[in-house]
This record gives sequence, C-alpha cells and structure tokens, in this order.
Amino acid sequence: MQTSSEARIKAMTSAGFWGDETLHGILAARAGDHPDRTALVDQPNKQELTGLPCRRISFRELDSLSDALAAQLLARGLQHGDRLLVQLPNISELALCYYACSKLGVVISPLAVQYGSHEIARFAATLQPAAMITLDDFRGQALAAQARQVLPDTPVWSPGADLYFDQSADRGPAEVLARYREQNPGDANDILTVVWTSGTTGTPKGVPRSHNMWRAMARNTMAAGNYQPGETLLVPFPLVNMAALGGFLFPSVINACKLVLHQPMDPPMFLRQIQEEQVNFTIAPPALLNKLAQQPALWQQCDFSSVRAFGSGSVPLSPAMIEVIEGEYGKPIINFYGSNEGISLFSTPETAASAEYRARMFPRFGAPDMPWTGHSHASITTRVIDPESGVEITRAGIPGELCIAGPAVFDGYLDHDGAGVFTDDGLFRTGDLVEICGEPAHYYRIVGRCKDIINRGGMKISPAELDILLEGFPGLAEAAVCAYPDPQLEEKICACIVPAEDTIAPELGALCAWLEDKGIAKFKLPERLEVFAALPRNPVGKVVRSELAQQVLQRGIST
Repeated sequence: MQTSSEARIKAMTSAGFWGDETLHGILAARAGDHPDRTALVDQPNKQELTGLPCRRISFRELDSLSDALAAQLLARGLQHGDRLLVQLPNISELALCYYACSKLGVVISPLAVQYGSHEIARFAATLQPAAMITLDDFRGQALAAQARQVLPDTPVWSPGADLYFDQSADRGPAEVLARYREQNPGDANDILTVVWTSGTTGTPKGVPRSHNMWRAMARNTMAAGNYQPGETLLVPFPLVNMAALGGFLFPSVINACKLVLHQPMDPPMFLRQIQEEQVNFTIAPPALLNKLAQQPALWQQCDFSSVRAFGSGSVPLSPAMIEVIEGEYGKPIINFYGSNEGISLFSTPETAASAEYRARMFPRFGAPDMPWTGHSHASITTRVIDPESGVEITRAGIPGELCIAGPAVFDGYLDHDGAGVFTDDGLFRTGDLVEICGEPAHYYRIVGRCKDIINRGGMKISPAELDILLEGFPGLAEAAVCAYPDPQLEEKICACIVPAEDTIAPELGALCAWLEDKGIAKFKLPERLEVFAALPRNPVGKVVRSELAQQVLQRGIST
C-alpha cells in the first residue's frame, strides 16, 4: 500500500529528505553492528499489569523475535498490504509487532488501550483489518473478549494464548519466510502504519504513514532533542502516535539506543525507571515537570544525574517551570509541537532562549526570511492563512490557520475525499489557530483550534488562552472552558473545573476576578461555572472540548 504519488516520491528523494530505509532494514543494520546492545526494556510491573513477563531484549534478539512473530503471522494468512489492528500498551510485544509487520509489508494500525467497543467498531469499519492483536487482560480490562464481541468475523489473537513472542515460538520453515521476504522486500514508501487522529473536533480519522514519513519525523525530533548514539530513552506516551513513534521507536533503532517502556503513566514508577535505567532523555508530562519544579524536596529525593534533557508538550508549558528545571536544576527543556498528520515543530534553548518564549512559542520553520538553520527549517514550508478566505496572514497578532508541507507530512486521510484537508498548493491545513508573534516576529504561538473558537456576539475568543490562565488558579486540579448556546449572543463561556483534593470549589466571581487581574478583556470572562469530578480527555490526554460542551448542555442552565 502506497499513498504518495510518483512525483512526490521523486521530489522528496531528489532533495535527500526520503531514502530507501525501512524500519526492519534499520533493525537488521543494528542487529549487525550492535547485536548485544540492549534494545528494549519492559517496565518492572509489566507482569502485574498484563500477566506477561518483563524482558530485556538485545538488538539481535529483537531481530530474531520479530522474525518468529512474522513467521507466525504469515502462517496465519497475513500478506503484504493486509491491515492489522493492534491494541497493546507499551510492552515489548507491541514493539515486536511493528518490526514483524514491517518485515511482512503488513500495515499495522495501533489503538490506545483506553478505546472501547464503540471506537473499535468504528476504526474497524474504516480500516477493514484482516486480524487484531490485543491482550486477554490489562489491569482488569478483558480487551480480547471485548474485541471478539465487537468484531465477530475478524480473528483476534492475544500474546501467549494465540501468538508467541519469545524464543519458544514455532517459526515454521525458515525458508518460507525467507522466500516471502525475497519476493516482498518492502519499500520505504510503503505505508507502515495507519494511526488515528485524536478526535478533539470530530470523528477520529485514519492517518496512513510510510517508513519515509516516520523517518523524516524522527530526524526532526532527534535534531531537537540532540539524541546521542547508544543513549537510553524512556517513553511514557503510548506507542500509537506521533510523540512515541516519531520521538522514540524510530530514533531508538536509528541511533542504537536502549528504549525503556512505560505505560500507564505512574509518576513513582517513571522516576524509578529514570534512576534504575540511567535514562538520558525522556518526554515528561507538563504536570509532572510542574510538580518537580514546585517541590524541590521531591527533585532532591531522586537521582537525575543521567538525564541530559527533558522534552514536553501537548499543552502550553509554564515559564516558571522552565526557569526552575533549567536554571536551578540544570536540565534543558524542549517544547515539542506535532501531530500524526505531520506537524513537526519544536522550541529549544537555542531557538528560544527565554522561558517565556520557549513555553508558548515555536520558531517559524519553513517561513521565508527567517534566521533559522538546520534540516527542519530547510525541509518544510509553513504558512498562516485566514481559515475562511484562505488569504495568507503575514502580520503579527492576527489568528489564522497553520498550514505545513514537508517530508513528514502525510498524503491524506484513509478513505477520505480530501476536501478541505490541503491548500490548493498542497500544504496541510492543520486546523490549529496560531499567531505570528515575538520580537522580532520569528515565532508562532498556538491560540486554539479553528473549530474551538467561541463566538460571543461576534467576538471570537480562543478557549485555549483561558484554559492556560485558569490552570494557574490556586486549588484547581483541572480547568478548561467551552461554549454554551445563548439566544442573544450565540455563544457564552462556561468555566469547567475540577477542584484539587480536599479543596472547596471557588465561586464564579473569584475566577473572573483572577482572570481580570491577568488582564483579560471583560468580554472573555466566563458567565457560567460547572464543577466536574474529571474533565473528558482523549487517549493522549487532551481535553475533548466538544464532549465537555455536550455535558454542560445536558446539565441545563446553571450559574
């Protein structure tokens, strides 16, 4: 399965942005030059979570074990171009699935373990998988039973019961797999994965990505994080999307790194793994970094001497956190901004020295007349347009839709007609609202989503701006705003909060006073307050604003 046109393949290859390396080809090279170096490490409580044993796997073993799995899948009828759903947490079995599928030319479509039967049915209806791999049990969730119920006509296999992921696996005749691979060597432009959008603004869509697209994403991430050959990486985000696949799976095999697996996020276990595995780089959730910055005693209890730098992202970072982690603890912070479709921007100490800039701004890579250098700037094109007219915005301070093109960007959604996805000249319309900003104006600042904008009497308000401020209100564990309908103004703003443990929820007036103290215009102040036990979030941790608005609507009129 390929989605890239011959013209695009030729252009990207001629420019040196794409090549001929497949994921399994890179693994074969690592198995040859670093056979005994550790490639994968399961988290210590894997058996408690999954019933499967913890493992430490070398590059030679990773190549051999993925051969064994590929042979089993081939014997069960999977062929080049078939699609395989996989719902596994961050365990070595998931990584083996990627390498085995790469060897067969099977398209792997990973699902977050949080997804239930409703989502699985929708994904399968679009993907039309030949089979599915998932666990019999994960933390009390009967994932395989759930999958068999919702996909009665699709084979569902589980590690240990149906497929073997260790050296005891029956590989079948070695010559069968060898002959198959000779006939189907694979191409770097073949689709390796179909990952799924987060679905914050609608139904999740399949995102086909080739080996070359992932390799390009990894190249940008490695440049931003200054990844070093042979170092140790800790991945706490699920290996189902851009952050983990482009930021860890591909870089780890490219650079012969030890990849330490972690999921679900368990801060004590995460900190334990940093120390025991002598981790050099990881991406940490903003909330954990904030806690480490606010509690010096917690930082001092742990040994972070091996850590070279921390990455973070998904939400705007706290400048105060960056100042503490960098200035007092001596660990650089890198702010990443990406998407499954191929956004790949980052803000580093070199490109944004001040904490205020790095927390909320990203260099305008790929825009004309910028001072930036390096592969990321040279390989991409970025532009800001008016979401309705498509006219380019070049002045600072005017919100517009970010558009991007480059070697990491996909070709289009799975089985989608492409309407509204790209500009006339081929840039992906990200749906993210940004402003050109900075002194000088060499940066982008994310201000929200195109469909998130609240229209209060003709005044367009970005909810993300209010989210950031409300998250700083004392005594709140979570905070976000959403729109609710109003007959006069079309929409008004509701503040949705989760009080911290043993804390009384504040009154609406106190929240508004807080926002006014921050200099927010009065027309942006919330006119309603709702208290929740938890805010609805998608599998990668982002607030699902459409669902939040629906819950507010169901509660009726409140004050």
